[in-house]
Amino acid sequence: MGIVWGMALGLVARWRGIGGSAALLIGALVVSHWVLDFVTHVPDLPLWPGPSPRVGLGLWNSIPGTLIVESALWIGGIAICLRTLPLRGALPAVAFWSLVAVSMLLWAISPWSPPPPSAAAVGWFGLIGWVTIPWAAAADRRPSATSPPPAS
Repeated sequence: MGIVWGMALGLVARWRGIGGSAALLIGALVVSHWVLDFVTHVPDLPLWPGPSPRVGLGLWNSIPGTLIVESALWIGGIAICLRTLPLRGALPAVAFWSLVAVSMLLWAISPWSPPPPSAAAVGWFGLIGWVTIPWAAAADRRPSATSPPPAS
């Protein structure tokens, strides 16, 4: 299903005017998420909908292993992002680094955090999580070559 979802998102990207290579990359990123889940999950990932073998390597069974592998992926992702699309301007830099810091803090404390006290708390946390969308958009505001210079 990851491949189906990847193809669907790639097609939506093309339909919305995204270039072919970028749409292919978007689709591949969806599929890569399943591969990363395969590494971290216990054997609970189905290979296809309905009855199917369930797979997973269970990295999450080791907190130190999880922290090492996930932090390496996190740092690598940040490095690739900054190398590919360098931050330009104060607002994108502040938004980017504050989002990185808060995300890293939440990730680092999660293995030792107590479970949520109620279903409502999970719901509220999920709703509050929507703030990351405009936050990430602010971090991604980069002037293009055709953008007019900022007003003084």
